[in-house]
Amino acid sequence: MEMLVASAIGIMTAAAVYLILRRRTFAVVLGMTMLSYAINLFLFATGRLVRGAPPVLADGVATYTDPLPQALVLTAIVIGFGMTAVVVVMALGAFVEGGDDRIDLPPGDGDGRANAGDTGGAP
Repeated sequence: MEMLVASAIGIMTAAAVYLILRRRTFAVVLGMTMLSYAINLFLFATGRLVRGAPPVLADGVATYTDPLPQALVLTAIVIGFGMTAVVVVMALGAFVEGGDDRIDLPPGDGDGRANAGDTGGAP
Protein backbone atom coordinates (compact mmCIF):
# COMPACT_ATOMS: atom_id res chain seq x y z
CA MET A 1 0.00 0.00 0.00
CA GLU A 2 2.80 2.40 0.90
CA MET A 3 4.59 1.72 -2.39
CA LEU A 4 1.42 2.53 -4.34
CA VAL A 5 0.92 5.82 -2.49
CA ALA A 6 4.60 6.76 -2.85
CA SER A 7 4.46 6.03 -6.59
CA ALA A 8 1.31 8.12 -6.97
CA ILE A 9 2.94 11.02 -5.13
CA GLY A 10 6.04 10.77 -7.32
CA ILE A 11 4.08 10.61 -10.57
CA MET A 12 1.87 13.53 -9.55
CA THR A 13 4.92 15.59 -8.59
CA ALA A 14 6.68 14.83 -11.87
CA ALA A 15 3.59 15.75 -13.90
CA ALA A 16 3.18 18.94 -11.86
CA VAL A 17 6.77 20.03 -12.43
CA TYR A 18 6.36 19.36 -16.17
CA LEU A 19 3.23 21.50 -16.29
CA ILE A 20 4.78 24.29 -14.21
CA LEU A 21 7.66 24.56 -16.70
CA ARG A 22 5.29 25.16 -19.62
CA ARG A 23 4.91 28.65 -21.12
CA ARG A 24 1.14 28.87 -20.90
CA THR A 25 -0.75 30.22 -17.92
CA PHE A 26 -3.37 27.46 -17.83
CA ALA A 27 -0.72 24.72 -17.72
CA VAL A 28 1.12 26.49 -14.91
CA VAL A 29 -2.08 26.84 -12.86
CA LEU A 30 -2.87 23.16 -13.46
CA GLY A 31 0.68 22.19 -12.44
CA MET A 32 0.51 24.21 -9.23
CA THR A 33 -2.84 22.61 -8.38
CA MET A 34 -1.48 19.12 -9.07
CA LEU A 35 1.59 19.86 -6.95
CA SER A 36 -0.62 20.94 -4.06
CA TYR A 37 -2.59 17.67 -4.42
CA ALA A 38 0.65 15.70 -4.31
CA ILE A 39 1.76 17.55 -1.18
CA ASN A 40 -1.64 16.97 0.42
CA LEU A 41 -1.38 13.25 -0.35
CA PHE A 42 2.12 13.19 1.15
CA LEU A 43 0.91 14.93 4.32
CA PHE A 44 -2.01 12.54 4.56
CA ALA A 45 0.31 9.54 4.19
CA THR A 46 2.51 10.76 7.05
CA GLY A 47 -0.34 9.95 9.44
CA ARG A 48 0.14 6.21 8.79
CA LEU A 49 -2.05 4.39 6.30
CA VAL A 50 -4.30 2.22 8.44
CA ARG A 51 -7.68 0.92 7.31
CA GLY A 52 -10.58 0.77 9.73
CA ALA A 53 -8.77 2.55 12.57
CA PRO A 54 -10.41 5.52 14.27
CA PRO A 55 -8.60 8.88 14.18
CA VAL A 56 -8.95 9.35 17.95
CA LEU A 57 -8.42 7.14 20.98
CA ALA A 58 -11.44 5.10 21.99
CA ASP A 59 -12.02 2.42 24.60
CA GLY A 60 -11.00 -1.04 23.45
CA VAL A 61 -9.12 0.14 20.34
CA ALA A 62 -5.50 -0.95 20.05
CA THR A 63 -4.53 1.06 16.96
CA TYR A 64 -5.53 4.48 15.71
CA THR A 65 -4.46 6.99 13.09
CA ASP A 66 -2.99 10.40 13.79
CA PRO A 67 -5.71 13.07 13.29
CA LEU A 68 -3.26 15.98 12.85
CA PRO A 69 -2.27 15.22 9.21
CA GLN A 70 -5.95 14.82 8.36
CA ALA A 71 -6.72 18.25 9.82
CA LEU A 72 -3.73 19.80 8.05
CA VAL A 73 -4.77 18.31 4.70
CA LEU A 74 -8.36 19.52 5.11
CA THR A 75 -7.10 23.04 5.85
CA ALA A 76 -4.66 22.90 2.92
CA ILE A 77 -7.43 21.81 0.55
CA VAL A 78 -9.60 24.78 1.51
CA ILE A 79 -6.73 27.28 1.26
CA GLY A 80 -5.52 25.72 -2.01
CA PHE A 81 -8.97 25.98 -3.55
CA GLY A 82 -9.20 29.67 -2.64
CA MET A 83 -5.72 30.43 -3.97
CA THR A 84 -6.43 28.53 -7.20
CA ALA A 85 -9.54 30.65 -7.72
CA VAL A 86 -7.51 33.84 -7.20
CA VAL A 87 -4.78 32.73 -9.62
CA VAL A 88 -7.34 31.72 -12.26
CA VAL A 89 -9.01 35.14 -12.03
CA MET A 90 -5.61 36.88 -12.33
CA ALA A 91 -4.67 34.70 -15.33
CA LEU A 92 -8.01 35.39 -16.97
CA GLY A 93 -7.51 39.12 -16.46
CA ALA A 94 -4.03 38.94 -17.97
CA PHE A 95 -5.42 36.99 -20.95
CA VAL A 96 -8.20 39.51 -21.54
CA GLU A 97 -5.80 42.46 -21.19
CA GLY A 98 -2.90 41.03 -23.21
CA GLY A 99 -4.73 38.83 -25.68
CA ASP A 100 -2.44 35.86 -25.04
CA ASP A 101 -1.81 33.49 -22.14
CA ARG A 102 1.93 33.06 -22.64
CA ILE A 103 4.03 33.81 -19.57
CA ASP A 104 7.35 34.55 -21.25
CA LEU A 105 8.56 38.04 -22.14
CA PRO A 106 8.29 39.40 -25.67
CA PRO A 107 11.54 39.47 -27.71
CA GLY A 108 13.79 42.38 -26.72
CA ASP A 109 11.93 42.91 -23.45
CA GLY A 110 13.94 42.19 -20.32
CA ASP A 111 17.23 41.38 -22.03
CA GLY A 112 19.15 44.03 -20.09
CA ARG A 113 19.31 46.65 -22.82
CA ALA A 114 17.71 50.04 -22.31
CA ASN A 115 14.73 51.02 -24.43
CA ALA A 116 15.34 53.42 -27.33
CA GLY A 117 13.59 56.34 -25.63
CA ASP A 118 15.04 55.68 -22.17
CA THR A 119 17.63 58.18 -20.97
CA GLY A 120 18.74 56.09 -18.00
CA GLY A 121 16.71 58.02 -15.43
CA ALA A 122 18.23 61.44 -16.18
CA PRO A 123 15.71 64.29 -16.46
